[in-house]
Amino acid sequence: MTNLTMPSISYLALAPILFLLLGGVLLMAVAALSRRALPPMVSTGLTLFAGTGALVFSLIEWHHVAASKATTTVAGAIAVDGLSVVIAVTISCSVLLATGLGHRYLERMHIASAEYHVLALTSASGAMIMAAANDLVVLFLGLEILSIALYVLVALNRRSSRSEEAALKYFILGGFSSAIFVFGIAFTYGATGSTNLQVIAQNLAGSVAAKPGILMVGLALLLVGFCFKVAAGPFHLWTPDVYEGAPTPVTGFMAAVAKTGGFAALIRVLLAGLPTTRSTWTPALYAIAIATLFGGALLMVVQRDLKRMLAYSSINHAGFIFLGILAATSAGVSADLFYLFTYSIAAIGTFGILTMLASANDDDSAIARYRGLVHHHPVITGCLAVLILAQAGVPLTTGFLAKFAVVEAAIGSGAIPLAILAMVSAAIAAFAYLRFVLSLYAGTMEESVSLDLDGSTRVPLAQVAVGLSVAVTVFFGIFPATLLDFVRVAADHLLP
Repeated sequence: MTNLTMPSISYLALAPILFLLLGGVLLMAVAALSRRALPPMVSTGLTLFAGTGALVFSLIEWHHVAASKATTTVAGAIAVDGLSVVIAVTISCSVLLATGLGHRYLERMHIASAEYHVLALTSASGAMIMAAANDLVVLFLGLEILSIALYVLVALNRRSSRSEEAALKYFILGGFSSAIFVFGIAFTYGATGSTNLQVIAQNLAGSVAAKPGILMVGLALLLVGFCFKVAAGPFHLWTPDVYEGAPTPVTGFMAAVAKTGGFAALIRVLLAGLPTTRSTWTPALYAIAIATLFGGALLMVVQRDLKRMLAYSSINHAGFIFLGILAATSAGVSADLFYLFTYSIAAIGTFGILTMLASANDDDSAIARYRGLVHHHPVITGCLAVLILAQAGVPLTTGFLAKFAVVEAAIGSGAIPLAILAMVSAAIAAFAYLRFVLSLYAGTMEESVSLDLDGSTRVPLAQVAVGLSVAVTVFFGIFPATLLDFVRVAADHLLP
C-alpha cells in the first residue's frame, strides 16, 4: 500500500487568501440558510471583517519575510516573499475600500448585497493566488478564480442592459484569452519539462531549452494572456465597453484588483521564471509598452464619457507599469509595487465618488454631466479633483512619485527612449485630466446632479472610504518614506 505524503504547508503564508475565501464561503452559507434576505449591513460587516483579517495576516507575514529569506510552501507551488506580501496588502486595502463604497449603492440599485460581496471576496482571493503562485498551473487557477467572479460582478445590475452586454463581451473575450494562456503553459511545459517557475529558471539557466522554438511560442501565448488581463495594447479593446457598462463600484474594484493581480503574476513569471529569456521578451514588451502608453493617452483625449476616459487612463497606467518590468531590476520591481498600491487606492476612490454621483439607473456617466459640479457639491468635487490630478501625476500626490519612480528605473536600466516616450504620453494624458478638472470648476451645470450619501448607518462607509483614498493619496505624496521603504524591502526579498 502506497503511503500518501502530504506537502509541508505554511498556513500563515496562506492566511490572507484563506481569510478571503472562507469569508466568502461563510457569507454564502449565512445568506443561504437565512429565511429572509440578509440585511446589507450584515454582509458588509462580514466582508469588512474578512478584508481586515487578510490585511492583518498580510502584515504579520511581512515581518516574517523581512526577517528571513523568501521561501516557498505547498511543495514549492506558493511563493512567500516580498512580492506576494505587498500585493496581499494592496488587495486587502482594495477590498476594504470597495466594500465601503459599494454598501449604499447596492441598497439603491436593489442588488443582492451578499452575492456582490461573496463574488468580490472570491475574486480578490484569486488575485492574491496569482501574486503568490510559483507554478503556472496554480497561476492559472488564480486567474480563473479572479476572472469568473468578475464576469458575474459586471452583470450584477440586472436592471441595466449595458451591464449584461458588458459582461457578455468580457466573458467571451476573457474565455478566449484564458484558452490562449493555457496553450502558453502547455508549450512552456513542453520546452522546459516543468510548470514550476523555479525549476523552469534552473532548467533554462543550466542548458538551452531542448526546443527553443516551442519555448518562444509558449512565451508569446503567455504574454497575450497577461496583456488581456492587465488591459495592455493592443489587447485592450474590451476595456472601455466593460468599464462603461459595469456597475460603477465594480468598475473601481476591477480596475484595482484585476490589474494588481495580473501585473504581480507577470512580474513573477518574467523576472523569476524566465529571466534567461530576457533578450526574447524585452523587444515584444517594449512594443507593447509603447502601444499601451499612447493607445491609452491619445484615446483619452477624445472621450465624452467619464468611465470610458478612465478606462483609457487605466490602459495608460499599465504602460507605465511595464517600464518597471522592462527595467528588470530591484528598483523597477519596487517602483511597480509602489505604482500598483497607489493606483489602486486612487482608482477605487475615483470610482467611489462616481458611485455616489451615479444617476438613478447608473446609466449616465457623460463628462458633460459633471460640468460645474463644484457649485452644488464643493467638498466631493475637491476630492474628485485630487484623485484625478494624482492619476495625472501632479506633484504632492502619490501619482507623481509613482510615475517618477518607474521612469527613473527605466532610465537606470538604459531604456532612455522608452522613458522619454512615457513622459510624452503622460503629457498627452494630462491634457484630458486637466480639461476634466477645469470643467468641474469652470463649467455650468446643465442639470443638478444628486449626491447619494451613505446615511443609512451610523458609520458613513462611502464617505469614510473616499476620505481614506484622498488622505492616502495626499499623505504618501508628501511623506512617502514609509511606503517607499516598504516596497524597497519587498523588492529585496523576492524569491530567486
